[in-house]
Amino acid sequence: MPEIKKRLAPVTTSAIYSDDDPSRLSGIVFFLLCTMLVFSVVAFGAVDVWALAISSVFAGLIVIFWAADALFKKELRLTVSSLQIPLAGLIAIGLIQLLPLRSLQFPAEFFNTGVVNSLSIAPYSTRLAIIQLVIYFVFFAAALTFINSYNRYRALTLTIIIFGSIMAFFGIMQRFANIESIYGVRNPGQAFSFASFINQHHFAAFMEMTIGLTLGLLFGNATKINKRIFLLVAGIVMGMGLIFTSSRGGMLSLLGVIAFIVAANLLKRPSRGVEEEEDKGLVFRRNFALIGGGLSLIVILFSTVLLLGGDESLVRGVGLSNMNDISNGRTHFWRVALEIFINYPILGAGLDAFGIAFPQYDSWNGTFRVEQAHNDYLQILADAGIAGFACVAAFIFLLFKKSPAVIGTASDRFARGAATGALAGCFGILIHSFFDFPLRTPSNALFFLTLVVLTTTPVRSPKPLRRRIKY
Repeated sequence: MPEIKKRLAPVTTSAIYSDDDPSRLSGIVFFLLCTMLVFSVVAFGAVDVWALAISSVFAGLIVIFWAADALFKKELRLTVSSLQIPLAGLIAIGLIQLLPLRSLQFPAEFFNTGVVNSLSIAPYSTRLAIIQLVIYFVFFAAALTFINSYNRYRALTLTIIIFGSIMAFFGIMQRFANIESIYGVRNPGQAFSFASFINQHHFAAFMEMTIGLTLGLLFGNATKINKRIFLLVAGIVMGMGLIFTSSRGGMLSLLGVIAFIVAANLLKRPSRGVEEEEDKGLVFRRNFALIGGGLSLIVILFSTVLLLGGDESLVRGVGLSNMNDISNGRTHFWRVALEIFINYPILGAGLDAFGIAFPQYDSWNGTFRVEQAHNDYLQILADAGIAGFACVAAFIFLLFKKSPAVIGTASDRFARGAATGALAGCFGILIHSFFDFPLRTPSNALFFLTLVVLTTTPVRSPKPLRRRIKY
């Protein structure tokens, strides 16, 4: 077997890594990454076990073609990022939770059935959570490694925007037609579906990420003027789709995404030599246009939804309705999550064990089976304790530490706009995570990791394009 050389390309603020000689095998890996993203959304958000199985197949194929590429080129392409450490830490916590270290109050022979003596009180759920995390880790590592050229970076960005606008349009048409089933074949039961998502709030989270990327390019003047109309239309369709979900957390996150993009462009440092050429009047007009554009977009979105008869969605979304649905019990779920954390402070009750632990702390009548805490941060405390929360906090810290440097050193406006929009999308879903569990949906988790790659990976544009300002 030929010797395989290992080339490490850490994603740092100073290093710019680009694949100048992409192979067909690496192209297949990139295609699998894009296909996996699309599949996860189309397959009801990939929340079912069968979708998890297919996602595992995708991850396996990625590893196989990755290894084949290494054998063919006689070197292992591997981009190492510190952002991978927290994700690996969560996997390690899950594995530790499966260890049989729990002391039992009674001898095991007193019971006719098996007794759970693992640290996790729900080992089956924890095993599935570990499998999901491993899939995410493989996807993230491959994306960091193979989204390594300007063409792939640009192609993936445009794919996300086009696909997001198509799904938003599909969801809006589905709502107008008053079709409750998804694709006409799946009834969501007690949930309220939207587009291909069983949970309409999680579709709103998906829109937060895609519209962030879209508005990043639009407000960053990353395209020619005659092409910005397409970005504007895509952004409006995505925003309308989000508002039609009636998700209060989604609407708050939408405002956060728009505010983030406007603020990022207002605080953007001009290139060398540009600052002297710009007078104060020009800077004022530019800033006024950014703020006015953001406010105008908000007005257009809400006005269009009202015009199309979405007043009920809008009223509920801004919290003016009195709907007695299960989601209104968030404060109760949060209190239960804190009680679980207090009882399992270090490593938690087990990854995805909240649904099993909930009945023990539930002071209600037990009519509803609650699987999630409706707050990703409190649930990670309940599921993985201080150790798991530290991993999540470290990931967020590293994300917002690395991304601004990459944005500031972007080689052109497209890369800068895409990186800014990707970070805005991440910011939006992190806000939404305070009020729901959007990142517990596998498709949203995969798209979130993709945006992390887009906003933390510096790419070098080809020399002929680097001289041009707009595309």
